[in-house]
Amino acid sequence: MVIILMGVTGSGKTTVGEELAKGLGWSYYDADDFHPDSNVQKMANGTPLTDEDRWPWLHILAAEIGAWIEADGGAILGCSALKQRYRDILVGGREDVRIVHLNGQKALIAQRLETRVDHYMPASLLDSQFEALEEPRDALSVDISPAPPVIAVAIRKALGL
Repeated sequence: MVIILMGVTGSGKTTVGEELAKGLGWSYYDADDFHPDSNVQKMANGTPLTDEDRWPWLHILAAEIGAWIEADGGAILGCSALKQRYRDILVGGREDVRIVHLNGQKALIAQRLETRVDHYMPASLLDSQFEALEEPRDALSVDISPAPPVIAVAIRKALGL
């Protein structure tokens, strides 16, 4: 099984994903690590990515998800996946890929972004992330207010893991 933790920047994809992976004995992957340098540079400069920027990256991620499933091990992928068409590419009709939406209030996420260090995604892009967000149709939605270990346990219980 592959679990995709989706949400806007600062929603806790990495922190919750690492906690969840540790508890399950699975691998955690950050979708940002698969971006080409040109995308990273755009985001670092405060420029939102376009769909044209994202298509190759999404197809790389979809192929990786397929490889993780073939390896017959569980994996967690932290990926913004803000639009339904992005999630459709990532899931690719595979029943062993689950989407979990890390859902939270903009004010809470903005507060978290102000204290985050060593990340190329500036807080200034939060508004564009919320504008782009399409609420997922077939996802587990999880409130990000609790501490990450509590969120990870809630996800495990909800998914029967």
